[in-house]
Amino acid sequence: MSLTASLDASSVTAVPGEGTSLPLQVRNSGTTVEEYRFEVAGACAAWTTVEPATLSLYPGSAETVSVSFRPPRDPSVPAGETPFGIRVVPTSDHAEPVVPEGRVTVAPFTEVTAELVPRGSHGVRRGAHKVAVDNRGNAPLTVALTARSGTERAGIAFTRPELSIEPGRAAFAELRVKPAKRLWRGTPVVHTFQAVVAPPAPEGEEPAAPVVLDGSYQQEAILPRWLPRALILACVLALVLAGFWYGMLRPAVKSAAREAITPEVIASATSGPGGGDGRTGGQTGGGSGGSSAAPTPTPTPTPTASAKPTAKPSAKPSAKATAKPLPPAEPTSAQVQVRDGVGGGSRSGTALTVPAGKTFRLTDILVQNPQGDAGTVVITGDGGSRILTLALENFRDSDYHFVTPILVPAGGQVTMTVDCRKVGRPVNAPAPGRCAEALFLGGTMQSTKP
Repeated sequence: MSLTASLDASSVTAVPGEGTSLPLQVRNSGTTVEEYRFEVAGACAAWTTVEPATLSLYPGSAETVSVSFRPPRDPSVPAGETPFGIRVVPTSDHAEPVVPEGRVTVAPFTEVTAELVPRGSHGVRRGAHKVAVDNRGNAPLTVALTARSGTERAGIAFTRPELSIEPGRAAFAELRVKPAKRLWRGTPVVHTFQAVVAPPAPEGEEPAAPVVLDGSYQQEAILPRWLPRALILACVLALVLAGFWYGMLRPAVKSAAREAITPEVIASATSGPGGGDGRTGGQTGGGSGGSSAAPTPTPTPTPTASAKPTAKPSAKPSAKATAKPLPPAEPTSAQVQVRDGVGGGSRSGTALTVPAGKTFRLTDILVQNPQGDAGTVVITGDGGSRILTLALENFRDSDYHFVTPILVPAGGQVTMTVDCRKVGRPVNAPAPGRCAEALFLGGTMQSTKP
């Protein structure tokens, strides 16, 4: 064999976002001048280069080329060992290529972002929130979730103390706020709190700064504000009706009753059936001068007039439709991340597709531009209708909250489209290769069928 090639070391460690090199010795053991080209084989080929790309050697001479590794600081390149090979291919047809092999270890890095959805809630008994945590590192991690209340009048807690997240994925945890005392009436009370997302500390390094999210819960009164006024109005109305009865209706009823009792009615009620004063009697002689008295019958009063009862119209009960109520709306959140290169056309990502039989009520939108990219981002709803159109160079984080929800019907989609014109460069960090934007949604999912 007229070619020999070997690596100075069989393994090397590469830090994401930084470059490292490994020398490769190439020797021409033949009798003619030979030119060699280099090819990288393995999963690291996308971020590995050989400099120079070609090498010409005289017979018996040797040169050293540099194999450079530069893994991107991105979740697409997982941490750990990756085997590789460098194919040294001679340009002449009769020579055989040589493939020195080695291993590159990609160092892990941690990058965590979090969002509280919604930032503010309200209710009578409790407040419900969700914390969305994104693992933008290249290794699985477990974050600790803690919460602290700004006052002693409310308790705040996560449904679970930690979240396990794969690289490039997001996980959600529920956060509940419960006031210590019930508020029966009066002005609503605002309870502030903080949700803390603490990533783990890498081995041999200082722990990363936790992500602190500020939120609030407005405790509403159990009895609405209009209830005292309604009670006062009901009492006033009852007094007015009572005065109308005693002042006008009751005297009229008494007068009608007196007019109905006439002398004829009284006489017919007290007179007997035979006339006169109702008494009957006589003596009948006979026989031996004995006498006998006839019994006096008891007069039976015959009424000649009767008061006719006043007929009250019967009100027909109104038939009320007994419609089955709709189930309560469910808090819903979603997210999507879109990456786009310069000059490659726009790219889109769908954050949410509304299931059949439901309607999504969109109330909160957060758009993130962490790299400071330049371009255009468009948020569209059902049927491609535009909700927001933003210029990326104008913001890093931009959030919107709608008093009147934006309705997305069943089958509709909420989509983010990114058109990258210039990739941003974070402070004290290497320039990324593509624009990277994220969209977070918050709202409620309402069923349209009972």
